[in-house]
Amino acid sequence: MTASVIRDARHDDAGELARLCTLLAYPVDADGMKERLATLLASPAQAVKVAASPNDDDDLLGMVAAEWRLMIEFGHRAEITALIVDPRARRLGLGQRLVDAACDWIRDRGGHDVFVRSNIVRPESHAFYPSASFALAKTQHVYVRRLRSDPDAE
Repeated sequence: MTASVIRDARHDDAGELARLCTLLAYPVDADGMKERLATLLASPAQAVKVAASPNDDDDLLGMVAAEWRLMIEFGHRAEITALIVDPRARRLGLGQRLVDAACDWIRDRGGHDVFVRSNIVRPESHAFYPSASFALAKTQHVYVRRLRSDPDAE
């Protein structure tokens, strides 16, 4: 497979981004992704980079999302909030290229390090991140408190 092109996400990528998120068991339809993407692309604190197929710029092989935020306990902190590589493009270095693109964006904002979380049910990512120069910093539990009783509410 020829090297994909890493570029900033565009509004018209919503359908492909929805497909990628659904592949990773985070189902969302194109309209839902369109709303999310509009907000993310308008924020200077958010970055969404995509890997487009070299043969078709509308065919996405992967994506990475990063956030730059101010936290009271840490100060400025950068986090990769999503990394997805289409199964047909895995083990070809694309995940590393996407991480590098996110790191470049973070570095341009003055970041000195980047955090990433990995769900315990994704053992393949637990092998990937150390190979991409990440060090395990801690384990944690994540709790959720529902604020609305409507099961369809976001």
